[in-house]
Amino acid sequence: MSLSYPAGPADSGVEDSSHAARQTTPQPFDPQDWKSVRAQFLLSPDLAHLSNFYLASNPTPVRDAITNYRRAFDENPHSFLDDNMFGRDEDKLWRAVCAEAAEYVGGQPHEIALTSSTTMGLALTYNGLRLKPGQEVLTTTHEFYPHHESIRLATEKWGASMRAISLYESSRDFSTDEAIARIRAAVRPQTRVFGVAWVHSNTGVRLSMSRVADVIADLNRDRDEEDRILLVVDGVHGFGVADEDVAGMGVDFFSAGTHKWILGPRGTGIMWAKAENWALLQPTIPSLMSTETSAAWRQDRRPSGPTEAAWLSPGGFFSYEHQWAAAEAFRFVRQIGRKRIQDRIAELNSQIKEGLEAMGHVTLHTPLDPEVSAGIVTFDVEGYDPRDVARILRDNRVIANSTPYGVPHVRLSAGIVNSPEDIELALRVIRSLKGSGAGA
Repeated sequence: MSLSYPAGPADSGVEDSSHAARQTTPQPFDPQDWKSVRAQFLLSPDLAHLSNFYLASNPTPVRDAITNYRRAFDENPHSFLDDNMFGRDEDKLWRAVCAEAAEYVGGQPHEIALTSSTTMGLALTYNGLRLKPGQEVLTTTHEFYPHHESIRLATEKWGASMRAISLYESSRDFSTDEAIARIRAAVRPQTRVFGVAWVHSNTGVRLSMSRVADVIADLNRDRDEEDRILLVVDGVHGFGVADEDVAGMGVDFFSAGTHKWILGPRGTGIMWAKAENWALLQPTIPSLMSTETSAAWRQDRRPSGPTEAAWLSPGGFFSYEHQWAAAEAFRFVRQIGRKRIQDRIAELNSQIKEGLEAMGHVTLHTPLDPEVSAGIVTFDVEGYDPRDVARILRDNRVIANSTPYGVPHVRLSAGIVNSPEDIELALRVIRSLKGSGAGA
């Protein structure tokens, strides 16, 4: 189904030639002006890009950094890598990424490990936890595939078990108090880990991680240190959306890709933990960022001291032009301001939710309250398969998708690259579907 609308805000009256010019002409950047922010991206102006949860388009400073690093590698790959990866400490560019990430999370550079994705961080965490036979990892039925699978593979390896609980019956009417009560009731003596997503990508529900951390801390009061419950968080859909210090939440391990809401290069991510928690992990992949582990190999001895964040940063040669350019992404979002970004994302996604809520043929699954939701909105349209709705939206210049779960929903996601006009275009398309579905 393709609808005919006059040129709207998604077009902005910009011709293809103007779009091509934007690719080569730097746009002045005023972080206080949302139009100026939008101008930093090469996103096609002919489309309403409402799939910001997926993979980010990079802003100008990130693209420029990638280009400059790539050119330097192409001109002299040996020296550029050797000087900036293995040279003097002050010249190691990965340290700048850790410093910028630490500034963003409210922690310290030595608490940051660099990965390629949320998935890699979760897998390194669970695989390295040295679980004991008889211990269990408690998780939820709302987690996405990589989180569930990371837990399954690790528990099978260590001889532990996994168990999943639901935190709510109705995501639309989500209650933090109910979710906390369910977590408290589900914990057993053998529970060693609680693994949970900050934002659920199939419903858009956002948990209060500090409330979850508080109940875990309370449950740990009478436990020995080696049996305390560890809180592992898939943080990717809150990271870059919510104005919160990850390091102050009270969680034990946090993993997030930086190629979504942080707007960083593809194939980049971070893990965060305090030093005492890094010490609990056994590294899985040899690191090139730890001088101690490589020195131990050269000296034919075991590494000395507890595991550190750098030991968990996977080795092997990466796309360093991407990894190192992630520092520019953190600088870019900090220029705009974390609180300002949170408020803008909440405003735009509230516009989506309120528009959908007013439609009798739409079932909204995401809470209206921005305190318990973030940048993802999911819903169903009466008489339509969610995949067909996503296709219809894309046929009408709105980039959307359906969630890849056992029970899929249509998903929209507004970010700082969007305008209220983008959302109105999406709502017009969905409004037009009333009474015209397969079952009508």
